[in-house]
Amino acid sequence: MWVADNWKDYQVIDCSGGEKLEQWGAYTLIRPDPQIIWNTPKAHPGWKRPNAHYHRSSKGGGQWEFFDLPDQWTISYKDLTFQLKPFHFKHTGLFPEQAVNWDWCQEKIRNAGKPVRVLNLFAYTGGATLAAAQAGASVTHVDASRGMVGWARENAAASHLEKAPVRWLVDDCVKFAEREIRRQNHYDAIIMDPPSYGRGPKGEIWKIEDSLHPLIQLCTQLLSEEPVFFLINSYTTGLAPAVLAYLLGSEICPKWGGQVHAEEIGLFVKESGLTLPCGASGRWER
Repeated sequence: MWVADNWKDYQVIDCSGGEKLEQWGAYTLIRPDPQIIWNTPKAHPGWKRPNAHYHRSSKGGGQWEFFDLPDQWTISYKDLTFQLKPFHFKHTGLFPEQAVNWDWCQEKIRNAGKPVRVLNLFAYTGGATLAAAQAGASVTHVDASRGMVGWARENAAASHLEKAPVRWLVDDCVKFAEREIRRQNHYDAIIMDPPSYGRGPKGEIWKIEDSLHPLIQLCTQLLSEEPVFFLINSYTTGLAPAVLAYLLGSEICPKWGGQVHAEEIGLFVKESGLTLPCGASGRWER
């Protein structure tokens, strides 16, 4: 498992009974997590006095219960700063486990020995975009949600990267890739974090089981003659790391060679010493 263990402003304190107790900077949150199917004593005092608690409904969805939490606050990862706020369906605008991928991308960019053009699809609030830009890459950031792209630009400003070479685009990722192929544009690295299900800005439907492989096939047409890496992350339940490895290996290795690795990604749990699994990532590199 690849573990994001370089955080100073974030940690999973404890987890039990379908919930995790987390420290986000100065604030403690309780949020649900479907992976946590065990029940152990909730002895840590943070369980009794969180700043906010997201309660999942038995009918689907849920709602926040606030005790003492600002509308917005920031945390930092190394030299990156992120704006956080309680968002619908338990989210805060950041997935801390992705830091393990940010570190890997930065290492590949810094060691490429050439300028690197990165395409980040389903780019959300810009964690990977900012990590890549900070490492010296020029980045095209694409997400179907105007609000998420705006949030990513706020994170860029907070991280003093507002003047970095980033194109911020609100677009359907598949249609954007198709247009880039027609334009004969190419990228040295591609990052994508596709949802299980989603809709584009004009109602385009995305289902990962039907749409991921065709998108990877499109994106191989966008790779430069000497690409640096290709990263896919997924939170889709039941999509094993090996599936991501097969997809990358079958579509990229025949032309460019290189190596493919895939693992679960996770976060260390302070109280138990366990590692909480948080999705899967597949990486291709030369």
